Amino acid sequence: MAATDPTPIRRARADQARPVADLLRHQIHAGGYPDSLPSETELAAEFAVSRNTIREALGVLKDEGLIDRGTRVGTHVAVRKLDHGLDALVGLKETFKHYGEVRNEVRAVLTMAAPPAVARKLELAPGSEIVYIERLRYLGDLPLSLDLTYLAPDIGEQVITHPLETNDVFALIEQVSGRQLGSAALALEAIAADPHSADTLQVPDGAALLMLERLTSLDDGRPVDLEYIRMRGDRITMRGNLSRKQPGRSSE
Repeated sequence: MAATDPTPIRRARADQARPVADLLRHQIHAGGYPDSLPSETELAAEFAVSRNTIREALGVLKDEGLIDRGTRVGTHVAVRKLDHGLDALVGLKETFKHYGEVRNEVRAVLTMAAPPAVARKLELAPGSEIVYIERLRYLGDLPLSLDLTYLAPDIGEQVITHPLETNDVFALIEQVSGRQLGSAALALEAIAADPHSADTLQVPDGAALLMLERLTSLDDGRPVDLEYIRMRGDRITMRGNLSRKQPGRSSE
């Protein structure tokens, strides 16, 4: 059968603008456009779309707070996101060490009866006591995440004897247990900021947050740390590398 030219697809301008906005967003996060974005005419030529489509794509990014636009000043990047890797089991202080100093505002430390779901995940008997820690994490003066942490009692009781304002819990767990952390099970989803979280993280009500549930185990397989972490979706991008398992090969 002879090859034929692809049939052009007629799409609404909003559908054309969406992939353009995605590619521009990627370019910005990758460090592109250090001074300002090209003109609408230049971007239209680059993406082979109309200026109206470019204008709509830029409007999407402006609504996200990623760029600023002005008649006389052009289009500039307003904020650049911070990369949070999914490839290694590290704390926030380690993750952002190249961006600046991470500090913690400790909002709560207490011993409490484990809620049933927490007891199950930490493999504790129902009603067992656990240690609960709530921290607001800052990078400089920017609030980045609100972390709710549930620790196995023997680990937690030792962890909270150390300064929590300047230490990652991960490092303290390894220090007090004498063991290395081994692995973590993750669940990541997008949620809207409730009024309390919005006020704490200094974002509008309903703003997009990344919710990370992380259950971390020691290298002997024992789960010791369950966290629910609300991160600012406007300032953090989760990144990782995946490899495809070959058919017939063992996962071990």
